[in-house]
Amino acid sequence: MSNRKIFSAIGDLFTTFGSAVAASRAVEAGRKPRADDPRKLGMDPAVFNRIGRF
Repeated sequence: MSNRKIFSAIGDLFTTFGSAVAASRAVEAGRKPRADDPRKLGMDPAVFNRIGRF
């Protein structure tokens, strides 16, 4: 595995983790997360917005 692939994988990991943190903080604050964050996590933002409160 080349260094480029390793660093790319590490960068993707940090991007995914950052999106998860940003989305969870937005939900905790009662706001919708940016559309890009759920998309990076593999969720459709439109479907995510339809999730109601418990």
